[in-house]
Amino acid sequence: MDEQDSLQRIMQTIDAFTHERDWEQFHSVKNLMASVSIEASELNETIQWSNPSVEELLDSPIILGDISDEVADVLIYCLRICSVLNIDPVEAMERKIVKNRTKYPVDKSKGNSDKYTSFNQQA
Repeated sequence: MDEQDSLQRIMQTIDAFTHERDWEQFHSVKNLMASVSIEASELNETIQWSNPSVEELLDSPIILGDISDEVADVLIYCLRICSVLNIDPVEAMERKIVKNRTKYPVDKSKGNSDKYTSFNQQA
């Protein structure tokens, strides 16, 4: 099974979970987008007031579990948006990467965290 099949399978699972609970009525695009933001805030909350290194997080199964749960929530809502709007998430990400390659050429962006809009202002 390739990655696309796995992604389609999990999207079908999410849709079935939603349908079984009659939650489509609550899944307007606005509500789903708000839910992405809410869950992303909960993801941030997992390490609020700290700045742990990757190694510290990998050594902390409780925090790593919390992060994993919140990442899953964000992804579930994003995939639900894709399902509702008939967006292929893999195609959408591939298109965006192509756009980002243009916006962030290696010669201007390598080792540089500036937004692409600042590239034309640099001498």
